[in-house]
Amino acid sequence: MFPEFTDTAKFPDAQINAWLDQAPNQLSASRLGKSYDLAVMLFIAHNIVLSARSVASAAGAGVPGQAQGPVSSKSVDKVSVSYDTGATAIGRAGAWNATSYGQRLYTLLRACGAGPVYFIPDAPAI
Repeated sequence: MFPEFTDTAKFPDAQINAWLDQAPNQLSASRLGKSYDLAVMLFIAHNIVLSARSVASAAGAGVPGQAQGPVSSKSVDKVSVSYDTGATAIGRAGAWNATSYGQRLYTLLRACGAGPVYFIPDAPAI
């Protein structure tokens, strides 16, 4: 489905299979119906992208697993670029906004009436 993940060195089969095994615990086949397979693929893609980011971060002396949002601006020497990250973020999608695959999955889940897989209520911290 996603040819961008054919590099098995960067996206090992074992990792993909681990997320494939986890998908039924996170996604409802009965609620998603014919869209279940697509949801599983998006779920896997989202999670392996997050893992690849951690690997890249660790390789560059970063901290693997460190949470981060989208980059809104970057500059090198006299050149700078910024993006309106709010233009593509989906309200209340939380961590699903971390990848385009997560955003598509979240949209699919909402369309199928499954709601978000992870929900953080607007309750005050205790």
